[in-house]
Amino acid sequence: MSTPLEDYALLGDRRTAALVSRAGSLDWWCVPRFDGGACFAALLGGSEHGRFLLAPREPSTAVRRYRPQSVVLETDHATAEGTVRVTDCLATDTHGPCLVRLVEGLAGRVEMELDLVMRFDYGSVVPWVRRRPDGLVAIAGPDGLYLRTPVELRGHDLRTSASFVVEAGEQVPFVLEWFPSHQPAAAPRSAAGLVRSTDNSWQAWAAQCEYDGPYRDAVLRSLLTLVCLTYEPTGGIVAAPTTSLPEAVGGTRNWDYRFCWMRDATMTLQALLVGGYRNEAMRFRQWVLRAVAGDPDRLQIMYGVAGERRLPELTLDWLPGWNGSQPVRVGNAAHGQLHVYGELADVVWQSARAGFPLDEDAWALQRALIESLESRWREPDAGIWEVRGPRRHFVHSKVLAWVAFDRSIAVVEHRADDRIDGPVDRWRAIRDEIHAEVCSRGYNAARRSFTQSYDDDRLDAAALMIPLVGFLPAEDPRVRSTIEAVRDDLHVDGFVQRYDARDEDVDGIGEREGAFLPCSFWLVAALTSIGDHDEAHSLFERLLGVANDVGLYAEEYDNALGQLVGNFPQAFTHLALVDAAEDLDPKFVRPRRRDRPDGEHVSIRAGSGFVDSCSDR
Repeated sequence: MSTPLEDYALLGDRRTAALVSRAGSLDWWCVPRFDGGACFAALLGGSEHGRFLLAPREPSTAVRRYRPQSVVLETDHATAEGTVRVTDCLATDTHGPCLVRLVEGLAGRVEMELDLVMRFDYGSVVPWVRRRPDGLVAIAGPDGLYLRTPVELRGHDLRTSASFVVEAGEQVPFVLEWFPSHQPAAAPRSAAGLVRSTDNSWQAWAAQCEYDGPYRDAVLRSLLTLVCLTYEPTGGIVAAPTTSLPEAVGGTRNWDYRFCWMRDATMTLQALLVGGYRNEAMRFRQWVLRAVAGDPDRLQIMYGVAGERRLPELTLDWLPGWNGSQPVRVGNAAHGQLHVYGELADVVWQSARAGFPLDEDAWALQRALIESLESRWREPDAGIWEVRGPRRHFVHSKVLAWVAFDRSIAVVEHRADDRIDGPVDRWRAIRDEIHAEVCSRGYNAARRSFTQSYDDDRLDAAALMIPLVGFLPAEDPRVRSTIEAVRDDLHVDGFVQRYDARDEDVDGIGEREGAFLPCSFWLVAALTSIGDHDEAHSLFERLLGVANDVGLYAEEYDNALGQLVGNFPQAFTHLALVDAAEDLDPKFVRPRRRDRPDGEHVSIRAGSGFVDSCSDR
């Protein structure tokens, strides 16, 4: 059996990420960036596919936590003979990805074991390993790893092992650095110093958080997770650091999430603004605009961390998958979603109302996208969930088309510069036409709910976004009945499914999946919008209870198995948590995404340059 996802903690350095288990096995690390080939891939196979185990040799119990306001992980292992602490982090101030593991004796004496299996390209490449006076070097093709430690290492059966004893007060360091094989490795640095500087860096970032609501700890952990999933060189944010963790154990819904989803764009911007992280929000907006620049008819739902568009989907047949769930995929072939236009327009509007300047080039791009949507909004698409069944007129896609025109109108109406203009009368007419069509063909009176697609009776949790984006006010009786229908008909032991995934006619796959945690947080926000505060708080508290011991969520939760499933940790879930916590906060005063722009005192000013910068606060 594979290690449960709850047993993993995240390490990050804003370039890549690693997962380390409670037992001390680092089972996933892609280098040199999130979508690079994994040098440890035991997460999707066995130890032979790469891992770095550092743990007591004798039976032990483990208690772990992140350091306060940090992504530095501490795990205390208690044995019959003593207690040790293993401190893990990905260093944040090194030239390339650098894993630091520091073993410290707390009490008695503990015999430790090390099992290091280095495999490049997702476990398929065995490197050439050579000893060095301070450790060893492994090289294969473009990749190099340099492990520095005072511990005596021994090689056997294409792996590296060691045994050593740690007594109270002693520290034993391990520093594993990735480097391009055609360049020399960086000069050695103190493991304790790297831990200290990394911890200081995370604490300095967290100290700037401006959110002080009742769920601050959960919100801050979600924001720290979000910044861990940020590719610092560009500002892009990946949906998750993993690939092919299944949405149901043994199923085939195994997708690569190490890319940047436009579906999450507005929620990402809002979450960063909730925390007061304006620099990060501005950099993310600029990444979005750069990524989509080009032919407006060729928008994608996801891009690489630098804005790459070609993300070919391949199967890695040598990996058995997490708990035998195959296939294992890298790349992602999902496409054909019209809701992207609405997300982009909302990002432009929400950032403008937050005071970010809107330069002429960015607005020209926005206008081109809206002009493309004018001729495309009537087309069927694959919907927000990227289903691989027949294309349909998905209601959520039409609602987001309405958002695209609504927000573009708002930008023009609130401009402070004549260079930001557009045919608002025509846009209003299209916006009203979309609204009327959705209300006519997307609402099923017999189900008393907006449905998944036009002229249908299937439900979809994406309908919860209708009041949250301002398409209809929360007071509209159709909104309340839709929220109640989703809550009652798509629930799984109190949580929410996206839709009935067993319906192969829609889905194209027809397999069960777990409760979708972002949608469950959407239900919290939707219930709050209609005044059902007690139920909203109760659901939020239950959702907090399914995070793992260090506050991390996957994409879904399998109630039958009582465990997290899907890629982990999932940015979408953490974003939805921040959004729901924001709505539950009675002191919250900043305009929400759902608030209509009419009557707001917003003055949108033009900036200068497509990559306009923003100073810290």
